[in-house]
Parts: sequence; C-alpha cells; structure tokens
Amino acid sequence: MSESIILTEDGLLPEDVLPDVSQLVTEDDAAVDNLPSEKQQRLLTEPLYSSWRGANNSPGFLVAANVGLFASSYQPAIVPDVFLSLDVQVAENWWEKRHRSYFFWEFGKPPEVVIEIVSNREGNETGRKFLEYARMRILYYIIFDPSQQLGGEVLQMYELQGRQYVTMSEQWLTEVELGLCLWEGVYEGKRDIWLRWCDAEGNVIPTGAERAEQERAAKEAALQRAERLAAQLRALGVEPEV
Repeated sequence: MSESIILTEDGLLPEDVLPDVSQLVTEDDAAVDNLPSEKQQRLLTEPLYSSWRGANNSPGFLVAANVGLFASSYQPAIVPDVFLSLDVQVAENWWEKRHRSYFFWEFGKPPEVVIEIVSNREGNETGRKFLEYARMRILYYIIFDPSQQLGGEVLQMYELQGRQYVTMSEQWLTEVELGLCLWEGVYEGKRDIWLRWCDAEGNVIPTGAERAEQERAAKEAALQRAERLAAQLRALGVEPEV
C-alpha cells in the first residue's frame, strides 16, 4: 500500500514530494516584447499594486507580465502577457528556481485571469492558447486585439463554464471583483486606446502617478474652498481663525 501524503497547513504539498524543476526552462532571455505591448503590460500591473486593495477577504494577490505558468512539471510553460492570481503570496526566497515562475503546485491553484495582447498572428491566442488556458482551469481569458489582427472585436472576454470558454456578456469579472474596459487617453506620453482595470462603476483603477495627481488636485480644491470661505467671512466683518 502506498504511503499517504499529508498536505501542509496551507494546503500545499510538502517540499520533499514537490516536482523537480531543475530541468524546466523558466526563462529564455528572449526579447520581452514590442514597445506598445510592453507599455500596455505595465498599465495592467502597476495600478493594481498602487491603487487596488484586492478582492474582499483576499489576503494577497499577484499580477505579473511575461511570467511562465507551469500546470505540470512534464510540460513546458505557457506565458501570458499578463496574469492575475488571488489569495497567493510570492516566496521570500524568490530567486530559487522553484519559486521564480508560477508553478501551480507551488501556489496551490491556477491564476484567475490571463490576458493576451495581440500584436501579430503568431501567438495563436484563439487556437492553442484558448484550449490550454481552459485545460489549466483558468477562470477568465481576455484577448486584447488593438489593431484587430485576429479579425474580431478589439476586446474579447471569456469565462470558463465547465471545460470550455464562453463569451462574456459584460466586462465585470465577478469572482475577481474587477472589471476591464477600453480607455482612450495618455499614458507615459503616448495617447492611445488602452486596456485598463476598472471598478464596478466603470472608474479606471488609477496608476500611482494618477492617484498622486488626484490627491494633489483634491488638496488644492480644498484649499481654494477654504480661501473662498475666509474671504466671505472677512466681507462680513468676521476674521476667520487660522
């Protein structure tokens, strides 16, 4: 009779039975991506760390770009442009090879969201990746095709139902408590139509720079209101308290 395996307190496999990852290719030193895609990836990662508190009752999250997803130690990674995973934490010693990629057995679950940014027809976003992400049990699959290379809509959103993806009728990801929307504006000096995270009211999740500007504008508006009130009091012969 085979010996049973006892999981750790957090539901993960103990280290002595984890797969050997020494032969897996976790990075290949290839060029990251083209300039528009690289900037779009950053716009989908940085705002969540700068301005999002995470989903309710979620102790943490990981959003990353160009990091391999390993569902099995026997198959090569599939590398989405961006993924989001809730209720996970990156290992303290993340330079160790067994922590440098997103190994499903290491994090205990697949990511909730994967996003592909289409810049050509070589990525097979509606073919192999469509099937692979479903097989990995990733709940939401998003395809952003700004130049419509695939001949469909600019934004295509899918939700896993059973073993297959079905087209979503809305842009709100219920299980993640985030939405995705198309936003026309300037980001890091480039005006374009961007894919952005948003809240339930459709407000984009601000970048760190946007949030700082919002806070500065709010303080300036409050100061102006105070100055107007002080002027009105003086006009009535009342000296306002400093």
